[in-house]
Amino acid sequence: MKKNIRIASGQGFWGDLPNAPVNQVKKGKIDYLVMDYLAEVTMSIMQKQRQKNPEHGYARDFVGVIEDTLTEISEHGVKVISNAGGVNPNACKDAILEVAKKKGISGIKIAVVDGDDILPDLDKIIEKGHHLNNMETGEPISTVKENLLSANVYFGSKPVVEALQKGADIIITGRVTDTGLTLAPMIYEFDWPYNDYNKMAVGTIAGHIIECGGQVSGGNFTDWEKVDDLVNIGFPIIEAYPDGTFYVTKHENTGGLVSEMTVKEQLLYEIGDPSSYITPDVIADFTSIRLAQEGENRVRVFGITGKPETPTYKISASFNDGYKLSSTLVYCWPDAIKKAKKAGEILLKRAGNLGIEFEEQNIEFVGINACNEDPDELESAPGSVNEVQLRISVSSHSESDLNRFGKEIAPLILTGPSGVTGFAGGRPRASDVVAYWPALLDKKVVQPRVILYEL
Repeated sequence: MKKNIRIASGQGFWGDLPNAPVNQVKKGKIDYLVMDYLAEVTMSIMQKQRQKNPEHGYARDFVGVIEDTLTEISEHGVKVISNAGGVNPNACKDAILEVAKKKGISGIKIAVVDGDDILPDLDKIIEKGHHLNNMETGEPISTVKENLLSANVYFGSKPVVEALQKGADIIITGRVTDTGLTLAPMIYEFDWPYNDYNKMAVGTIAGHIIECGGQVSGGNFTDWEKVDDLVNIGFPIIEAYPDGTFYVTKHENTGGLVSEMTVKEQLLYEIGDPSSYITPDVIADFTSIRLAQEGENRVRVFGITGKPETPTYKISASFNDGYKLSSTLVYCWPDAIKKAKKAGEILLKRAGNLGIEFEEQNIEFVGINACNEDPDELESAPGSVNEVQLRISVSSHSESDLNRFGKEIAPLILTGPSGVTGFAGGRPRASDVVAYWPALLDKKVVQPRVILYEL
C-alpha cells in the first residue's frame, strides 16, 4: 500500500482551461489525473452531436489533452480517469488509441465504462413499472418521452475501481459522478471496503472539493483580490492518506490560492442538506468536516463521517421544451434607462400587434438590475447613468413566431428611442430550450459495464 497518493484535477467542466491538465502532469508529481467534463445539459449536447456524426458525442478536447501528455503519462505511470466519454465513450477510446499509435507508444491499457445510457432501453424500463417520475413535479417520464434527448444513470466509483483493478492506465467513462472519479483511486490504492462509509465520505468530499478545478484554488473566490497570479492559476491536488486524512494543495510555483476559505466556499457549491449529501456510493455528512491550514497553499481536511448509500441511482434526463430567443441593444446618455424601458415596451406591443404570444418573457437592464433582478433597483437608479444594455428574452413552443419576432429588434434602431448602439451579429434566431428531468431508478435495474482495451 502506498504511503499516500496525489490526485490532480485537470478540468472542472467541458470548456475549462486547455492547458490546466497539461500543467498538472508536467509541473510536478501526481499519481492520478481526474477530469470532469459533464454537466446535466452536456449530455444532451453530446447526444445531438452523435446524432449528426456517430463518431462524435464525447469531449473531443480530452483527446488533445492526452496527445499533449501521453509521453509523460506513460513514462511516469500517471493514471487518467475522466467522464469525457459522454454518450460515446467507445468513440473516445478509439480516438485515444489513434493518438497512442501516432506517438508510437504501446502497452497502454484503456478501460471504457458504460451502461449508463438508458435511453435505448427506456420502453422496457417503463414496462417493468419504473416510471422515472420527475423528482420535482411527480410526473412520469412518459409525458415527455417523445421529446427526450438523453437519459443517463449517475454511476459511482465502483466501475472505475473495477477498471483500475483490471490494470487500466486511462479510464474513459460515460455519466459517472464527479465525486466518484476521485473516490475510486482512494478505494483502489488503500483497499477501502465499500461499507466503510466514513472512508467513502472522505473520498466523496475530496472529489467534491476538486470537481470544479480552479474554483477551489482561487478562481471565482469572494476575496479574489487576495489571490496571487490568477493568470497562471494552479489547479488543485488532493494528497490522500490511507487513514482518511487528505490535504488540498497545488503544484509549487503556480498561481492561485488554496486556503481554508477557498475550500469552504467550494464545499458550499451545489449542496442541499449539508448533513445528507447523496451520491451512489455514500451519504456524506458535510457538517462533520474539519479544516486546518497547514502551510502555504495546503489545507488538511479531516473528521469526515458518512452513512450507507441509497438503493437508487439518480437519473439525469433532458428533453426539448420549446424555443427561446434573446437579443440586446445599448442605450446611451441622456435618459439611458428611460429610453431602454420604452424600447422594451415597444417591442412587446409590436409582438402583440403581430398576434405573437410568449410563454415567458423577460426584460432586464444590464448594469442596473440584471444580476439581482430587483425591479426596485430600476426605479432607484440614478438618472445620470451613461449607458445601459437592454436585454430581452422570450420563449414559445412556436419557432416561427420567435423568428418573426426576431425581425423586430433591428428596426427599433430607427423606429424607437434615440442613442442606440451595440446591435451586431444579424437577426437573432430561435434556439432549442433543453429542459432537465431528474428521476430515481432502483440500482438493480441497470449495471455498469467495464471493458479493457490494450494497444
